[in-house]
Amino acid sequence: MHVANSDENSGDAANSYISNNFVFLPINELLYIRNSMTKIVSYNVNGIRSALSKGWLDWLKAADPDIVCLQEIKANPEQLDLTLFEKAGYYQYWHPAQKKGYSGVAILSKKKPDKIAVGCGMDRYDQEGRVLRADYGDISVMSVYMPSGSSGEERQAFKMEWLSDFQKYITKLKKERPNLIISGDYNICHRPIDIHNPASNANSSGFLPEEREWIDGFMKSGFVDSFRHYHQEPHNYTWWSFRANSRAKNLGWRIDYNLVSKSLESRMKRALIMPEAKHSDHCPLLVELDF
Repeated sequence: MHVANSDENSGDAANSYISNNFVFLPINELLYIRNSMTKIVSYNVNGIRSALSKGWLDWLKAADPDIVCLQEIKANPEQLDLTLFEKAGYYQYWHPAQKKGYSGVAILSKKKPDKIAVGCGMDRYDQEGRVLRADYGDISVMSVYMPSGSSGEERQAFKMEWLSDFQKYITKLKKERPNLIISGDYNICHRPIDIHNPASNANSSGFLPEEREWIDGFMKSGFVDSFRHYHQEPHNYTWWSFRANSRAKNLGWRIDYNLVSKSLESRMKRALIMPEAKHSDHCPLLVELDF
């Protein structure tokens, strides 16, 4: 089942009026002019119901992002108390997998999008709930959950097919929507700096040469790795295995990204990884832009 709890068009803009060559704006418009920054958070929650049981909603209210891109929600909307998100001030859009308790993406947004696009138009991926897009004027924000290949050769082959198809999909989409922010779990470490032990993981899914080559090429096709734009230091990760006390030892992988179209690079203000948030085996990451 594919669900997008949204009207297609945003609400009417606030009225303004002109007198003696001056434009007078309502107070809510003035506040928007003073604070046009948009905080976007991407978070693989490894099950939204599990995250909620660990205090995720309190964290959300404290962090106060404008847009939240969720991955691996592992739930259908009817399994959730949707009023929790409404009361926190968010419109909500859900794209669960057909298989219950598996995969799925969502977007929570304080700004009402002009349009929601559910899926990528390829059924083999859409039935797994992997792509959701929200359009705001000429800017689009996407929540993407890329496949993992760690379970074996069959899923690794599926992952490589996805990467090829996703590249083609984005290349086509950019002709219509060139200003993209693609947030999510890419399930790939880009460089040795992005993984705690690159030598021992050289043959591990998520750090295979062909995967790294793909994400390098994807970035070079017109995207900025927002975190690395500001931070070049090592030991910054977004995922840790539940085994061997990996998170406490910071033995992690940086596999989650907020990739921003180069056309928006000058509008980026900061990017952060937020490892103090512990509701999942992933942590959230933030990018802030002027729009």
